[in-house]
Amino acid sequence: MKIAIGADHGGYEMKLAIKTKLENDGYEVLDYGTHSNESVDFPDFSKQVTKAVTEEEAKLGILICGTGIGMSIAANKVKGIRAALVGDVFSAKATREHNNSNVLCLGARVTGLGLAEMIVDTWLNAEFEGDRHQKRLDKINDQ
Repeated sequence: MKIAIGADHGGYEMKLAIKTKLENDGYEVLDYGTHSNESVDFPDFSKQVTKAVTEEEAKLGILICGTGIGMSIAANKVKGIRAALVGDVFSAKATREHNNSNVLCLGARVTGLGLAEMIVDTWLNAEFEGDRHQKRLDKINDQ
């Protein structure tokens, strides 16, 4: 499975660690940057990752900034993207099972790396349940 990943300077270090973990787990990772700790604008990286997901270059995306909030806001402006800012394992599972999220947003300054790795694993291994949840997604898409 291909996963697109991107971060701003606040999420750079976590992005490197998550990317390495994903590659070690057998995923193909498309890294859209940033590639240093120098200050950058998070919407630029959100745009690249969400484009990869909506154009089906990658099945899923992961975005990381300091809090995850900015990335989540930017990603959810893109039609077809269901980005979820997650800080716990339960929500990681629920957002895939109930909301069929296709982009995971993480906050590197508010979530430790160990927890972030558990969140990523849980999110990737959960599957959309459909049924009543699909009806709700259809209503969101109709807005």
